Amino acid sequence: MAIRGIDHINIGTNRLDETKAFFCDVLGLSEGWRPDFPFGGAWLYAGDGAVVHLVALDAAKQPSSDAALDHFAFRIDDYDDVVRRLEAAGVAFRPIDIPGTPIRQIFIRDLNGVNIELNYRETAAGV
Repeated sequence: MAIRGIDHINIGTNRLDETKAFFCDVLGLSEGWRPDFPFGGAWLYAGDGAVVHLVALDAAKQPSSDAALDHFAFRIDDYDDVVRRLEAAGVAFRPIDIPGTPIRQIFIRDLNGVNIELNYRETAAGV
């Protein structure tokens, strides 16, 4: 057996519509096909892959800062555009440049308290 990568992340939320809007409007994912489960939710896509699965809950869960799993990370292809989107949406963020590497990170938190890392890797020929 070999792990080939992360397939998706799952977020439980009692704020489904707002969470969808955050991931779609601010981070650029798009809502797509989802099986006809007997509970509410949404699958959000980056290209052809459903990378975020949302599940509707009646009550909020604990934020990432109170959990063993602290955050998940997305790769991004345009650092400046992400900063503009976050600023326009009023989303607080913390940028970090990793010393000795071409990696620039942006840390944000969604409305459910989920910590998200956005990674940009600058190369001589672009991303």
